[in-house]
Amino acid sequence: MLHVVTADEAGKRTDVVVARLSNASRALVADALKRGDVRINGTSGKASHPLEEGDLLEFEIRRRPEPLAVPEAIDVPIVYEDEDLVVIDKPGGMVTHPAHGSRSGTLVNALLGYLGSDLPGDALRPGLVHRLDRDTSGLLVVAKNDAALSALGIAMKRRAITREYLGLVHGIPENRRGTIDGPIGRDPKNRLKFAITGDGKPARTHYEVREAYPKHAELVFRLDTGRTHQIRVHMAAMGHPLVNDRAYGRQEARFDLPGQALHAWRLAFVHPRTGRNLEFEADPPEGYLRARDLLREHG
Repeated sequence: MLHVVTADEAGKRTDVVVARLSNASRALVADALKRGDVRINGTSGKASHPLEEGDLLEFEIRRRPEPLAVPEAIDVPIVYEDEDLVVIDKPGGMVTHPAHGSRSGTLVNALLGYLGSDLPGDALRPGLVHRLDRDTSGLLVVAKNDAALSALGIAMKRRAITREYLGLVHGIPENRRGTIDGPIGRDPKNRLKFAITGDGKPARTHYEVREAYPKHAELVFRLDTGRTHQIRVHMAAMGHPLVNDRAYGRQEARFDLPGQALHAWRLAFVHPRTGRNLEFEADPPEGYLRARDLLREHG
């Protein structure tokens, strides 16, 4: 890719600008720099080199091979199943699909072990209509054939699949209900996190206070969009980060939770073949319930 450095980019580090332009991790950019795949005005670039307006930046980012998803014998709670789809209650702490650093033990590994290897769609994310963060528990719908995957994917884009979450947050929002409308993109200061950014993708979260405690609250969230870490980013930006969120708030030893106190509670959609309205509800896991009781009693 060729790029002429703008005035806004002048003075910034080469690796920072390349990471933003390529939407690649700093690790991938570092690999490219080591190989000599990043050049400034025809000369191999250095990560810390400050760019100047008008510099000709040329770079190639080589993506690391994606890990393969293989079947594994892992039990996962099944809420509903028919010939077209299955609804899963994903445990907190389980990654949805294989990625670098999480090659086994994922929900996809479990689905392949249970349903077989002929699930539709992407080889790494077979059957997945949507995802949940690793430490977020709750309901997911998985398609078992191409027709179901296509129909549910269209429904998701049209916001015809209702997803509601329960979450425990620090503090009590001033307004009992409201909407957070803030575009989400990679955090420019930390590529492993996300943030509300001017050039991010549209993201809208509706919330309502379900119960208030002395210093915390339980909220119900409904999503219009499904950006990565959406609820976590929006609540942190609002000043009410999720309880035990190690990335956007703080982790606390008193809670028996793998991560943030967030649970995909309700899921509703029209069956892609029969047209029947399906609605599901899953209670939060024990760790979430104990955290909620603790906040009720001690704040």
